[in-house]
Amino acid sequence: MASLSSRTTAYRPSASTLQQWMLGLMLLSFHGVLLWGFDDPLQKSLLLCHYGLFLIWQPIWQTQEKLSPRSMLLFAAGGILLAWFVSWWLLAIWMSALFGLLGGRIFSTTARTSRLSYLLAATYLLSVLLLWVIPHLLDASAALIVAEFLMLYLLPILPLAILFLRVKQETHQHAPILDFFYTLLLFLLSVTLVLSIFTISRTSEADYAEVVIWVIFGLAATLLLASWLWNPRAGFSGIGQLLSRYLLSVGLPFERWIKNIAELAERETSAREFMQAAMGEVETLPWVAGGKWETEDDQGEFGTQAPYHAELEFHDFYLKLYSRWPLTPALTIHLKLLTQILGEFHEAKRREEALLQNTYMQAIYETGARLTHDMKNIVQSMSALCSAAEQASDADNERLVALIRKQLPLLNQRLALTLDKLGAPRNENRRMLPLLEWWDNLQQRYTDTRVSFSEAIAEDPELKVDSEVWDSVMDNLLQNALAKARHEPEINISAKLAAGNEVFAEVTDSGSAMPEEIAANLFRKRIRSEGGLGIGLYQAGRQAQQAGYQLALVENRPGMVRFRLGLK
Repeated sequence: MASLSSRTTAYRPSASTLQQWMLGLMLLSFHGVLLWGFDDPLQKSLLLCHYGLFLIWQPIWQTQEKLSPRSMLLFAAGGILLAWFVSWWLLAIWMSALFGLLGGRIFSTTARTSRLSYLLAATYLLSVLLLWVIPHLLDASAALIVAEFLMLYLLPILPLAILFLRVKQETHQHAPILDFFYTLLLFLLSVTLVLSIFTISRTSEADYAEVVIWVIFGLAATLLLASWLWNPRAGFSGIGQLLSRYLLSVGLPFERWIKNIAELAERETSAREFMQAAMGEVETLPWVAGGKWETEDDQGEFGTQAPYHAELEFHDFYLKLYSRWPLTPALTIHLKLLTQILGEFHEAKRREEALLQNTYMQAIYETGARLTHDMKNIVQSMSALCSAAEQASDADNERLVALIRKQLPLLNQRLALTLDKLGAPRNENRRMLPLLEWWDNLQQRYTDTRVSFSEAIAEDPELKVDSEVWDSVMDNLLQNALAKARHEPEINISAKLAAGNEVFAEVTDSGSAMPEEIAANLFRKRIRSEGGLGIGLYQAGRQAQQAGYQLALVENRPGMVRFRLGLK
């Protein structure tokens, strides 16, 4: 069975290996075009084959993306123009473009084998350009005879070597990017080389090999001078200071890096986990060897130390990055920008954690305030019973004992339910009672008070309500009215129950009206209260709403302030 499974398992090369094969085949097909020419249709078909292999290998468009009709039309037009107008001049420009693309990949890849394959391909293109293409432009037959042996037997070894190199997967998860600056620079350099050799050869009688040597050494001296001017040791600051703004996107496209950081911010739940994951993204930057970071709550290290480093700080976020190369001013600006972005995301995660904590504390506060309100109502009901017992005469003993026997178990039950909610706020059991029985219990608790109750007959004797909610809300309304009567002794307080087409209970007093500002926000948020916490009616309204009822101020004018608790 083991041998059978090993036979059926197909070899699947990696994406880097497939790309290297496409590169080698592309160069071999192009070598065939250079050797056999491009005059007849069969030779042009080989050129189209080379163009197709280039499209598969090209590093500009992502190969996983679906091409739009416009892109397909553009690629088809490029192939038609290449086959129709093919000439040695067009091939020279085409090879310069390929040399620029390959050179741009050399500076962005991290795997040593991939970099070697790109170096071999760039060497092949530059050699063919100097030994074969430019001599055809100049009709230098002597140079072509000398280079024919190299073209037939030696130069094809380079594409073949690319095919048989073993390529390792890139260390980071993304494919190497195309460096636009280096690609453009190498393309212009190769075009300058072609035009310089062609111009000098046409305007002088020097030998082709001599012209090539003079041009190559001249370009080398020019590049050496430019490199010195880029960062001179003395004098002015150098042209690198003027052109280094390009480096704001060095090593990694800024948009993609920001997208990765934003995805981490959405995926990670805490600021500490986000920062640890973000440092992994920072480590993937090609010019970063390692670093240290520190926040108010955590710290860490990654990578290795290097000769050059930069220390950056944003708010309470400190970052020290090591690099193998000197940090230019533009790269330092780039690092400051990345540090600020990481600091902003870290601060946002910390604010998010603080908001969650505040939400949790708000829930605890509201639960505590609600239970405190329930306990206050229970204590007030017990105080009413105690007051009735103190004021009762011997003739009222039997009535008082009956009242206490009926009310104390109810108060004890309400107290037990409140304590249960304190231990498990979300596991609330509803205690349903018939509406008339609940109304009778409410009247008995307020027998010796200034509250007058109306008689009520329920059309549906089986109608039940949540006695805990209705007791809590009505106790709050009646206690507020009684507290109001201490400041306005002449007011009348009445309670009414309607159990017909509409089911509701009302508490009405004939005192002064509420201010409009307080009445508008009565059940919407906590209001200022001189005699309490200012959350009684707010909690009563929320409690009624959560239980499926509605508490409202239906009338608010001098002499008529009426609250109503009913079904929605």
